[in-house]
Order: sequence, then structure tokens, then C-alpha cells
Amino acid sequence: MFPVISWMIFSPLVGAFSLLFFGDNNQTQCKRIFFIAIVSSLISFLFSLVIFVNFQSSPKMQFVENLKWIESMGVSYRVGLDGISLPLILLTTFLTPIVLLFSWDDIKKRIRLYCFSMLLLETAMLGVFVSLDFFLFYVFWEAMLIPMYFIIGIWGGKKRIYSAMKFFLYTMSGSVLMLIAILWLYFATGVGTFNILVFLNSPVDPLIQTWLFVAFAIAFAIKVPMFPFHTWLPDAHVEAPTAGSVILAGVLLKMGTYGFIRLAIPLFPEAAIAFSPLFIFLSLVGIIYGGLMAMIQRDAKKLVAYSSVSHLGFVMFGLFSFNLLAVEGSVLQMVNHGICSGLLFLMVGMLYRRRHTRLIDDFGGIAKVMPVFSVFFVITVFSSIGLPGLNGFVGEFAILSGSFQSHVIPTIIATIGVVLSAVYMLPMVQKVIFGKIRIEANKILTDLNIREWFVLVPMIFLVFLLGIYPKPILKIIEPSTKSLLLKIKGRKLIAKEAKNMKPRIVLSSTTTRGNE
Repeated sequence: MFPVISWMIFSPLVGAFSLLFFGDNNQTQCKRIFFIAIVSSLISFLFSLVIFVNFQSSPKMQFVENLKWIESMGVSYRVGLDGISLPLILLTTFLTPIVLLFSWDDIKKRIRLYCFSMLLLETAMLGVFVSLDFFLFYVFWEAMLIPMYFIIGIWGGKKRIYSAMKFFLYTMSGSVLMLIAILWLYFATGVGTFNILVFLNSPVDPLIQTWLFVAFAIAFAIKVPMFPFHTWLPDAHVEAPTAGSVILAGVLLKMGTYGFIRLAIPLFPEAAIAFSPLFIFLSLVGIIYGGLMAMIQRDAKKLVAYSSVSHLGFVMFGLFSFNLLAVEGSVLQMVNHGICSGLLFLMVGMLYRRRHTRLIDDFGGIAKVMPVFSVFFVITVFSSIGLPGLNGFVGEFAILSGSFQSHVIPTIIATIGVVLSAVYMLPMVQKVIFGKIRIEANKILTDLNIREWFVLVPMIFLVFLLGIYPKPILKIIEPSTKSLLLKIKGRKLIAKEAKNMKPRIVLSSTTTRGNE
């Protein structure tokens, strides 16, 4: 079989190392570097489309590649994907060339290192979504920290070093706990392999499950980020360059939610079910808290950052509802949020490029001078607040519809977040887009250039496509999510039966000794 996954993963990496042979001392060299970087990411996108076209609607792992790596430790280069990972892979390969194109005239210094970091980051992100070996998963998981640290720390704002360190330390702390849990699984079970699929089919003692689940859950909750682990996110978003914010919100945060649905929940189903009330509560807190904090922000970028905390609260709420429709909605909403938040950060970045400010009060009436931009901005905001016909509506509606079947009161509370999203988004639109032009600098703003058209139009197209016709993505997601929930319920029943049988065995043994 042609190793299409490997080609998809490592095409950006090959492009990254090819950049080392070029200088970035003049404009011509910089353009050449950006061109190579964009082409490398587009090649990866084309491979992901090949996978999408040839993907079978099945819960099984597909396009699996397995090569021996460190045989003495049972480590293999084992990759594959299913209906849960494929949408996130498509999102990653789609966003990366777009942000590189945006960065063409946005990044002015150390161009080669910047493009190298972005391509390395793409390889690491894709590796996380396709890894079927714990060792490989952890390598890719840690690898993505390095380029994002540099992206924030070198090309970020005034407080970039503080924000980069905070991002790194928060994520690294969670990763250490996950590493300990992985090593315990490896040594305690004695299976002699890091194959994730083997562990997924190997029940773990319920008591041990609790501790291992907590270790994995903290690592993933920091990445989401869930309340109260969210404090690094607004700082990172505000200080990161626009492209960094897009990738951070669009893809990196989804690694946390992906970690829950791929590893934490199916590996430790009993613990996940036992902790579900806590995670539902924290999700609701995140939904409400993120909305309230977004309402009081004067910085547009910070507003979008807190809105991500709220929207990802919906995703976590759906996952821990353990309802098929809600879980499908959560996976779909990961993609939808990646598109919407990416669009918002891109457009805030376009305004910042023109006015060198992100304060909402510094704008007003720009619809008069930037009509096309304004239309795109309003569409994106309407999608973010869940207007029917746009992509943001489908995922949240599925989450709320599914969760209502099993968690009525929490679902009613969660709907407050939908109202809050309108409360903080619509005033921003009114202040930025409509009204009178009060500041002279806003009168000379220019509308979208050709490069910005190429950046925004594909994403706006997806906003409508996934809002009107989400069936192709849902068709991919459904078999895998259905299989996941059946496994969780099955593992729970097996564990319950084993627990109930244990006293009878002991009793029988005691009786026999007594008779003897």
C-alpha cells in the first residue's frame, strides 16, 4: 500500500529542511521561502484530500502503516486514521497554507525560521492525529510545543516571552503527567508494546483507571483549555502573531478534545463515566465564564480568545454527555470552531495590519470603506453565534439536542452560552462595522487585496458548505463515534460483571475449604 499518511505528515517537514538552503536577506529570497513553504503545505493538503476521497465509512482504522522502530521496547512507527481523526487532519492541512499565505506580507523578520517553524508545527500536529503508538504519539505531542513556543516568543507582541513561557510550562506540566501514565500502562500491564489499539482492547482495573484517567485528563484539559486551566490561552492569543493565533485556536486546542475522545475516555471508560458530572460542570462553567469574560473585553483579539473558551466548553459538554448525537456534534464542532475562530483571528489581524490597534473603540463605520471585508466579518460573527444555515449552528445544535436526552438541566444552562455569544459578538460588530466613522485614520482604510481574498474566500465557502450540507463530514464521523460509545458501554458492562463475580468466587473457595 502506498504510504499516503507518511507522505502527508512529512511533506511539510521536507519543505522545512529544504528552506535551510536558502537565505532571507532580501525580498526576493523571502518570497522564494514563502513560496516553498506554501507549496509544501499544499502537497500535504492534496494527500489529505486523497485520503478523504478514498476513505470508507467504517469504524476501523484505515491507511494503517506499521514499521518496526525500537523493537526492544515494543515501539513501532504505527499510524492510521478513522472518522474522528480525519476531519481534524483536513482542518490542519487546510489552515496551514492559508496562514502561510496570510503571513506573506505580515512577517517581516527571520522569515526562514518562521516558515521552518510553521512547517515543523504542521508535521507535529498531523502526527498527533494519526499516531497509533503511545511512544510516537508522545514524540509528536511534545514536538509541537517547540515551534509554537518560538512562533509566540519571536514574532509575538510586547509580552511575548512571558506568554510563550506560560504556554510552554502549562502544556509541559500536563505532558509530564501523561508520560507517567503511559509508562505505568506499559510496565504494569506487561504487554510489551506501546500499541494504542492493544491498550484500547485491554480493560484496566477500575481503581487504577481513576488515577490514570486523572493524569491523562489534566494533560488534555490544559490543552483544550478547560476551566480552571485556561489562563494561559488569552495571553498566548493576544501576544501571538495572527497566524499563530489561527493555528492555536484552529488546531492546537483541538488536540485536547481529540485526546479525550481518542485516549482518555475509551482507555478508562469507568473512570470517565464516574468523572462525567465533574467535567459537565466544568464545561458549563467554561461556557458561562468564557462568555462573561468576552463581554467585557476591549481588545478584539482577547474577545475572540475568551469566546474559544466558551465554544470549546460546548465540545467538552457534548463529549461527556455520552450521547451519540452529542458526541458527533462535538467532533463536528471542533472543525467548525477551527474555521470560525480562524476567520475571526485573520480578520482582526487584517484590521491590525491597517491600523496597528485591536481596540474595538478605535474603529467604527468601516463598512463604508471596507464593504467586502465587512460582509465577510458579519457572516463569520453570525456563524460564531450559531445562525442557522452557517456551520456554527450545526455542531452546537447537535450537541444540545443530544445532551438534552440525558442531561436536561445542564443543557438548559448551556443554552445561556448561546445567548451570551450573541451578547458579546453583536456589539463588537456594531462598534467596528457600523455607525459613523469617528476617527480620521479609518476614512482611508482599504478593502481586501488579492492575497486577502485568497485567504478568506475558501474559509467563507466552508462556513456555508458545512452549514447547509454537513452530511459528508457527518457520514465520516458517525461510524467511529458509534463504535466508541459501544465500546465504552461494553467495557463498563464487562467490568461490572467481573466485579459482581469476584465475591462469588471468593465465597465458593471459602466454602470448599470449610468442607475440606
